[in-house]
Amino acid sequence: MKKTRHTTEQIIRILREIEGSGQRVEDACRAHEISTPTYFRWKAKYGGMDLKEAQRLRDLERENTELKKLLAEQMLKARALEIALEKNL
Repeated sequence: MKKTRHTTEQIIRILREIEGSGQRVEDACRAHEISTPTYFRWKAKYGGMDLKEAQRLRDLERENTELKKLLAEQMLKARALEIALEKNL
């Protein structure tokens, strides 16, 4: 997975600065050293969030990843048992 250069808190702070600055999006993005598509992607994901909501989102994403891993492991174990039972019959 690609490492991000900015934390969620930094992203929200940058979005607030750009929206409140009154300057053109391209100029503000250049000042923060991000591309315009990155700005709009961040805005779509974190647009109306405050820091607590962003932290909750990050926690939920982490929990979702762990649950997906657990599910994959359980499915793998179930499939291995099915194969073992087929060989015994």
